Amino acid sequence: MLTLVCRQDCLLCEEMLAELRALERTEPLPPIERRDVDADPVLQRRYGRHVPVLLLQGSVVCRHRLDVAELRRLLRQV
Repeated sequence: MLTLVCRQDCLLCEEMLAELRALERTEPLPPIERRDVDADPVLQRRYGRHVPVLLLQGSVVCRHRLDVAELRRLLRQV
């Protein structure tokens, strides 16, 4: 599972989600779950203002900008 840790009204978060949705149209991706960093104290302590964060099975893939090459590399290992 991919988890996008994000917050409301975050342009970078919306941009990363849009890029993931576009990538999803051309490549198979695991399901994408959105988690609000401000609604979860653990996520708030862990990531704070450093959103968006993309996680694959709980491990960080990238922060702030989608790193497609890294995501593809990690998906090949799963």
